[in-house]
Amino acid sequence: MEKVLDTALVWFRRDLRSSDHAALFHALKAARKVWCVFVFDTAILDPLPRADRRVEFIRDSLQGLDEALRRWQAHGGLIVRHGLAVDELPQLADRLRVQAVYANHDDEPDALARDARVRGALADLGVSLHTSKDHVVFERQEVLTGSGSPYSVFTPYKNAWLKKVEPFYVSAYPIEKFADSLAPLPEGVEAGVPSLPQIGFEPTNLHEMKLGVGETGAQAMLADFLPRMDRYDTTRDFPAVKGPSYLSTHLRFGTVSIRQLAREAASRMHHGSRGAAVWLSELIWRDFYHQVLHHHPHVVGASFKPEYDAIKWEHGKHADALFAAWCEGRTGYPLVDAAMAQINQTGYMHNRLRMVVASFLVKDLGIDWRWGERYFAEKLIDYDLAANNGGWQWAASTGCDAQPYFRIFNPVSQSEKFDSEGKFIRRYLPQLAKLSDKAIHAPWLARPIELAEASVRLGDNYPEPIVMHDEARAKTLERYAVVKAKSR
Repeated sequence: MEKVLDTALVWFRRDLRSSDHAALFHALKAARKVWCVFVFDTAILDPLPRADRRVEFIRDSLQGLDEALRRWQAHGGLIVRHGLAVDELPQLADRLRVQAVYANHDDEPDALARDARVRGALADLGVSLHTSKDHVVFERQEVLTGSGSPYSVFTPYKNAWLKKVEPFYVSAYPIEKFADSLAPLPEGVEAGVPSLPQIGFEPTNLHEMKLGVGETGAQAMLADFLPRMDRYDTTRDFPAVKGPSYLSTHLRFGTVSIRQLAREAASRMHHGSRGAAVWLSELIWRDFYHQVLHHHPHVVGASFKPEYDAIKWEHGKHADALFAAWCEGRTGYPLVDAAMAQINQTGYMHNRLRMVVASFLVKDLGIDWRWGERYFAEKLIDYDLAANNGGWQWAASTGCDAQPYFRIFNPVSQSEKFDSEGKFIRRYLPQLAKLSDKAIHAPWLARPIELAEASVRLGDNYPEPIVMHDEARAKTLERYAVVKAKSR
């Protein structure tokens, strides 16, 4: 096939892999000479803490991407820039004299605004910007109701998704077939990945988490999960069990292809695997939340259901104290506190626990869900705006297909059900390790002699509960009554 362009540039963003990459495929197929770039965008980096696991994950994953590109073109590699994308992309495009820039879609509102500015700056140079779907299986307008509107309830969306999906949608882009279009770098343009200090950041404990980095790390994690996928439906809710795939960070930064994961899950599901069917459903939830964000960008900062913005949340110094106790794992509810210790120490939190701590913050403490959403956005290594917002609005009953407002998780019964032996709690709250399996879920109910024998001193080395769940539940039902009234 004859090439239509002489030169092109591929702009990597949340797609840090060399295989099955839509934008890279389209560029290689269209142009005779292709270069690749990643921009450490200071508009994103500057507000972050100087020790940020996500930045380290990106930086280390870029090393793998650079090595993969060099295997195809020894005198090429990944060009890395540090600055504002709106400045760096046009400057590099002009320097390389490319005719087009290729990138994959990013539907977050800030990313769309950035891309619009970059598109305008490139247009001033006579350079076009082409973007493609890559981060989800179905996006934007691809799965709609019979009337052509977006879905707001998950189950019918899932059914439509499963009906629409065919091998074409999950087939890999054959990068290798066109890789000879990767070009050597012109004189004066250098490739290579800067160190963390060179972009103003410090190392973290990222590698203690054993998530792996880059495409090789993602494939290793997938290989580890495949033998466990068939049991996912029975293991996924127990934080002390190795049940999840732990691929969420790799999905977030595109070090693994969503098409590969959906293909693996669908194949096993069709062979009768219940675990694979449940895991595929989780991938479909991810697509669902991304289409919600696309069609309803107001969810960034506001409730999907506007009537829920009438709720009066706790405020002032009292709210600040409650929120600080939640953030720091000082609520007096062991499962909640252990979960918060997990996110604070590792940047990861088990999915069941995300629901538990979100419900506790909103419906036990009466704190605005947006406070928790922001905290997760700061701490989670797998933070994804669409999924994080969707999850928090689900827990707060303010979002698409959310749990009813009167469904309020009991943190003690959740602990007894999903960490019955207290293994997860003991891992993150060693001061409670000597309590019995029964007492560890609600230490304030234990007999004084049992607390003494376990060296647990309530109010000293472990806090008393900051609220009583039954009382908090009643208060929450009153708080949400404004929504019930508005719906009449």
